[in-house]
Amino acid sequence: MDRILEPELMVDKKQAEAYARADLAQINQGFVDRFRSCFPKITSGAMVDLGCGPADIPVRFARALPSLRITAVDGSEPMIALAQQAVEGAEVGDRVRPLCLRLPMLPLGLQSFDAVVSNSLVHHLPDPYLFWNEVVRLGRPRGIVLVMDLLRPESPERAWELVQKYSGHEPDILKRDLFNSLCAAFTLREVRGHIRSRGLGGLVCEMASDRHWIVWGHLPREVPKG
Repeated sequence: MDRILEPELMVDKKQAEAYARADLAQINQGFVDRFRSCFPKITSGAMVDLGCGPADIPVRFARALPSLRITAVDGSEPMIALAQQAVEGAEVGDRVRPLCLRLPMLPLGLQSFDAVVSNSLVHHLPDPYLFWNEVVRLGRPRGIVLVMDLLRPESPERAWELVQKYSGHEPDILKRDLFNSLCAAFTLREVRGHIRSRGLGGLVCEMASDRHWIVWGHLPREVPKG
């Protein structure tokens, strides 16, 4: 099916709170575990999480790798409010800094991060190149990239099957959001085209599950301007 755009930001407070309560522990911990498996030598440095949501992933990174300094970015004010609460509750405020900022051209240091990570942001963006340009702009040469997002299924019917399989027990607002996000997501072929055209063809792009793709690897020493 063709891509159907959804709102770029989750600005409704009730929607953000419902997302924060969703049972995403397995996915989020799996994301952190994959980082540690793919990059076992990385235990410290500066990381930026693009589209951090309620900051469950940054908090998990801070607990797993206490020497990391994490900048957690999201464009939604309700999400960042929840992120700040999560960071304070986990007592990792000395290592995780939530910021309400919106792509493109985030006011962060050029090539100032050793690792750029993101989970479930790309499908929100009308133009995916805004995201990959930001990865290149913020990551240091040979810096680490780990990006995961939803995979667009072949039909709305298949999207609803995935919603029922993985979110059938969740409130209707979350089931609707997941359906819309699946319809707004990219295919593996599309993602591979995005990263190649941005000079990132050396990154690995593969399936992470029946509803996720993942891109990981190191940025090149020099990336073509685009």
